[in-house]
Amino acid sequence: MGLSRPVLIATAALVGAALLAPAPASAAPGRDEPQPHPVREGGGRDAGAAKAPLAAAANALGATLAPGLSTNGGYPRRTVLDTPPENLGDKSIKLGLAPYHSLAPRLNALQKLGDRVSVEVAGHSAGGHELYLVTVTAPESSREAREQERMRELIENSPSAAAKDKRIKSAYKTPVFINNNIHGNEWEGTDAALKLIEELAKAKDGRSRELLSKNRIYLNVTANPDGRIAGTRANANGFDLNRDFITASQPEARAIRQIAIDKQPAVMLDLHGYVNGTLIEPTTPPHGENYEYDLFLKNAYANALGMEKAVNGLGYTPGKDGVRPAVIPFRDEKEGWDDWPPIFTPQYMPFQGAVASHTIEFPMTVNNEEYDSLPVAELRRRSAINTDIARAAMRATLTYTHAHRTSVIADQIETFRRGAAGEAQRPVSEKTVPGVPGIGPEDVYTTTFPRAYVIPAGGRQRSATAAARLVDHLVANDVRVKRAILPFRLAGRSYPAGSYVVDMRQPKRGIANVILAEGRDISADVSTMYDISGWSLGLLWGATVNKIDKGAKGDLRVPARTVHAASPTGYVAPFGDMQLRLKDPKEIAALNSLLSQGVKVRRAGDGSAIVPASARGVASVLADRLGVAFPATKERGTGALHRTRVAAAVTPGELFALREMGFEVKPVSTAALNAGYDWSKTEALYVSSGLEYDKLNPAARGALHAFLAGGGGVVALGSQGAAFNAGAGLLAVKPVAGNGDANGVVRVANAAGSPVTDGAPAHTFVYSPLWFTGLGKGVRVEQSYGSGNPLVAGHWRSSEDGTGGPKDAAGKASVVSGTAKAGAPVVLFGTEPLFRDHPKGVFAQIGRALLL
Repeated sequence: MGLSRPVLIATAALVGAALLAPAPASAAPGRDEPQPHPVREGGGRDAGAAKAPLAAAANALGATLAPGLSTNGGYPRRTVLDTPPENLGDKSIKLGLAPYHSLAPRLNALQKLGDRVSVEVAGHSAGGHELYLVTVTAPESSREAREQERMRELIENSPSAAAKDKRIKSAYKTPVFINNNIHGNEWEGTDAALKLIEELAKAKDGRSRELLSKNRIYLNVTANPDGRIAGTRANANGFDLNRDFITASQPEARAIRQIAIDKQPAVMLDLHGYVNGTLIEPTTPPHGENYEYDLFLKNAYANALGMEKAVNGLGYTPGKDGVRPAVIPFRDEKEGWDDWPPIFTPQYMPFQGAVASHTIEFPMTVNNEEYDSLPVAELRRRSAINTDIARAAMRATLTYTHAHRTSVIADQIETFRRGAAGEAQRPVSEKTVPGVPGIGPEDVYTTTFPRAYVIPAGGRQRSATAAARLVDHLVANDVRVKRAILPFRLAGRSYPAGSYVVDMRQPKRGIANVILAEGRDISADVSTMYDISGWSLGLLWGATVNKIDKGAKGDLRVPARTVHAASPTGYVAPFGDMQLRLKDPKEIAALNSLLSQGVKVRRAGDGSAIVPASARGVASVLADRLGVAFPATKERGTGALHRTRVAAAVTPGELFALREMGFEVKPVSTAALNAGYDWSKTEALYVSSGLEYDKLNPAARGALHAFLAGGGGVVALGSQGAAFNAGAGLLAVKPVAGNGDANGVVRVANAAGSPVTDGAPAHTFVYSPLWFTGLGKGVRVEQSYGSGNPLVAGHWRSSEDGTGGPKDAAGKASVVSGTAKAGAPVVLFGTEPLFRDHPKGVFAQIGRALLL
């Protein structure tokens, strides 16, 4: 995880530039290209939605197998990796660590050491660098590899049978996954992994042979090559990848997700820095309520003890080396290092079968200020210690896994069996988890899984486009989804054919519930959280989702077929002018693509767009690619819509989301405006971060006000947006800040007829929430926080003085709009509509605000 507190990074799932027609040949992976045949749904499909062997993925990516080696699926399955150009600017070099360009030749050489090391290309980073997945195991024939896969599938899909399968107990190789360098400037896991691979490749002793005959060890050598090279925490898109699970907006996270699904690791490590002493999970409360936490804690705590012993046994001391003894948060800390949100890699892995997964934090800081200020010799001393500690943690984990392989696999089977059987979770206690001291009521977090979820079709569905996106995402996470082939009735509601059903009696019910459930308000449970506390793609991705509680009337034996992708949603009316709703980010993207191609689009009275019949061919391409609908309309429209080019002072995630929606965006800042910004090609300014009105020089202020006087619009978000509004004298409002640590999913009321929020979801996301009072003349309320306690899921307490809590926000304006004295349209948000990829269905509110 790293020590830094969460940063507001709004993310998006796919690169928006790829949506703009005509699509370039380098369109983002997984994006459907225009087809010269009648309209069908296309576009927006998550890469890797269906299970695909990583070897096949490697072949698709152009990697070559070593000459003379079999391609029949056994091990080793060596790949001759292309060597990237030498980069002397790689930040690893200063630390005496392996630069990215050295990894491919080193891995090529390691494959030649014997018959234990295989390398595959698991994907590409946002910056285009290859992700190397190494498998270390004893050789397997094609038949033996197929038998391993049969057993793996049996464990997941028929866990009751797997529990009785003697072959699994004796011959199944326990999968261990070691993920390295997901934060680019936390380097040393990569180097420890390379050393471990070499040691295992060369080992001649019987213990090593036995280890490799009973286990498969998978190592993601560097999960973030972009950041490794640049010395940044984030990838090339500016995203913290260890906040991207569940939403998986970035290609690196999607690659790791696919590794988890394909390899089904029972034990997992994620190597980080820097916390002194070495921090070894399991964590403090609150614990994720969708886990089979009794099975997880049993293994995670025991493995942590082994890693602690190995790390402390290296002999480093505070006085001699500056290294403090290792820390296990579950045992040693009260709160503040939790595993509640499933956004971190180790917190995601239990949903794919891991019964022990750990963040490991090396002790010796070598990044950020230390990287720039410490002597090279000291940096290299520290990085060598960190590499040594990482290797010790890896070795200890292999020792634990091998010694307990039978019970570890049995616990993985039991995790899947409980899900398939629909059994209740077992609350942790000293009885259910013997051998783990200090378990108390503060550690008990469970949920009641519903019987099913239904994602309706037809008139009950708010957005077919959003529903398809959600279904594809469920499938990409290996959740079983079925599509009804006949109408049915369940829990007092009738559903048309085409509705999707997620039966919660399935092995991976945990991840299904994580994605679809409303979540939980944990404000009273702990005083502080490490990162976000609430999420719900079921509420925030724009689709209607109905929960079917246990005991609800109706029969789940719905005539249905299992789906591997959502059914088509794109549609174009056969004649006449067409309507395009603007209530989903894909519809905003479609509009911007139309405008970029010179299509004369008009605004309708209800805020939608009217597309002329002459643009039917362009609309067909967009319907196919994006899955949006263009139904017929007789409305003429109220005025022309024009392409909106945006100057944006925003986080990297917001920039990504704006471009995904097809806006032409120019990043700006206080410094950029002071240097002399050309406003002539800008229609709107979006401010959330990095632009302070009070620090603009006179010339910059003059140019800004000239832009506003010319009708340029402003969309401003959060405390910095509110400060900009006040400094520039735009709207007469009083912003009120809630507790700065608050975050989560909240209920809202959208104003009828609002050009920004009409028809939007009834929920949104907040982080450091804000609301507006003292509204001046002409200021309109576009959205308000719900009555009572608007928080549905998350952590939102009052501040120490008793103010700033959710009840203070209840009924207050969360989004307002108006016209500044200079004539500029202005929209102010107190919510976070672009927070990472969590409120995907709310993205369109920003898009519509920019189009005013």
